[in-house]
Amino acid sequence: MKKIHFIGGEKGGVGKSVLARVLAQYFIDQRIPFKGHDADQSHRSFARFYPDFSSSIIVDNYDSLDQLIESLEDWEDGRVLVDLAAQTKLPLLRWMDESGVMELAEEMEVAFNFWHVMDDSKDSVILLKELIQKFQDKVHYVVVLNKGRGENFDIFHQSEIKGEVLELGGDIIEMPRLHATVMQKIDTANDSFWAAINNVKKGEGLRLLERRRVRVWQQNINKEFNKLEL
Repeated sequence: MKKIHFIGGEKGGVGKSVLARVLAQYFIDQRIPFKGHDADQSHRSFARFYPDFSSSIIVDNYDSLDQLIESLEDWEDGRVLVDLAAQTKLPLLRWMDESGVMELAEEMEVAFNFWHVMDDSKDSVILLKELIQKFQDKVHYVVVLNKGRGENFDIFHQSEIKGEVLELGGDIIEMPRLHATVMQKIDTANDSFWAAINNVKKGEGLRLLERRRVRVWQQNINKEFNKLEL
């Protein structure tokens, strides 16, 4: 089935773009064809790290958003990955409601995966609740507990919304923490995760054990992805 993966969470700084980047790397490594779109007009981090696999999209421009659906029209079993910026839910929902996107997607056999990247705050739980209230069982939910943005997710685990996610057939996964210094070096070099792991030039890129840490981190998140129907 054709799928559009919306990588969101509404809240800034929860790791949406990191998740989009590592998911893109997973698709590349698994040879799963996809088209990536970066909706973050201020940072464009997804497009910066994976320029050959992504293009910019404007969330409050209908012509720009239309291409998400139109690009799948003649693409059998296609995949689209969208890195959403913070606070983009309202214009995205307006486009979907006014364009009859959900009905058209059903006709085209396009499934929507909404990834909700979370830190360990109550705000992230509230935003997830609002997302589910909007779509109910019309989309598939993937809740991502980002261990790089929090250690204690008891607020989520003790909330009613966790049960709702599971009742709706959603998935809950963890994104392990990557050492901050290593992530900073990758970001400074504008490297993809593949480039960060495989850059062995002396005096450039990550050191031996830093590259190893990235490899282990990527292997662990890939195990989480393997649990999902992507």
